[in-house]
Amino acid sequence: MGHIDPNVEYHINMKKGDVGRYVLMPGDPGRVPKIAEYFDNAKEVTFNREYRTYTGYIDGIKVSCTSTGIGCPSTAIAVEELIKIGADTFIRIGTAGSLQKEVKLGDLCVTTGAVREEGTTRQYVPMSYPAIADLDVSLALREAAKKLGFPCHTGIGHCKDAFYTEGDCGLPLEEENRLKWEAWYKSNVISTSMESAALFVVSSIRKVRAGEILAIIGLTYDDVPIVKKVGVDEAIKTSIEAIKILHALDNK
Repeated sequence: MGHIDPNVEYHINMKKGDVGRYVLMPGDPGRVPKIAEYFDNAKEVTFNREYRTYTGYIDGIKVSCTSTGIGCPSTAIAVEELIKIGADTFIRIGTAGSLQKEVKLGDLCVTTGAVREEGTTRQYVPMSYPAIADLDVSLALREAAKKLGFPCHTGIGHCKDAFYTEGDCGLPLEEENRLKWEAWYKSNVISTSMESAALFVVSSIRKVRAGEILAIIGLTYDDVPIVKKVGVDEAIKTSIEAIKILHALDNK
């Protein structure tokens, strides 16, 4: 058996000093190098399982980008371990389906809170505990999108574990699921994705900051979860600008 270094976090394969306090978090490991193109002196730190990390600088600010894989279990692990090595501000950059007709393909959504329709956070806190984004991070993302001229919505997002349960899916719980989707539409939930609840709940408990910006690539309200991969570059640029805003705020 190989020796396990107690200073290296088991899943993300990193230690203190490997990341900056600000961490951008896409799901797809393949998106990490693309985000890191916006960094100065970006270097790949590690790639273990679904967790790929680059670290570099934005206007002299040390920042990192770590992928989470898909869903809340792997996201919770990444956040827990990144906190242990010094990160305290997280921005998830993801894609989502729209649940409202005014939220169009390519638009951005800043998630202010999440419907906890997933399993991970139930093992952290009771269901009456809300999944809420950090206010400063959310405001920085909204300000950044406005500054860059990108269409952006703010509101509650839906977080799920199962992707293929929408529309005519032929599953035993199809009718029950359809009623739930209708409830989210009527409740003005603006988007659906798969990581926000874990990000928000774990960050709240651990007393760190987290926010999320999503590019709308599907029209879930019309039973079309994926239409076209648009808005991702805009989401990345918005998150980069938001870090600059947060850093200025942190150093007042």
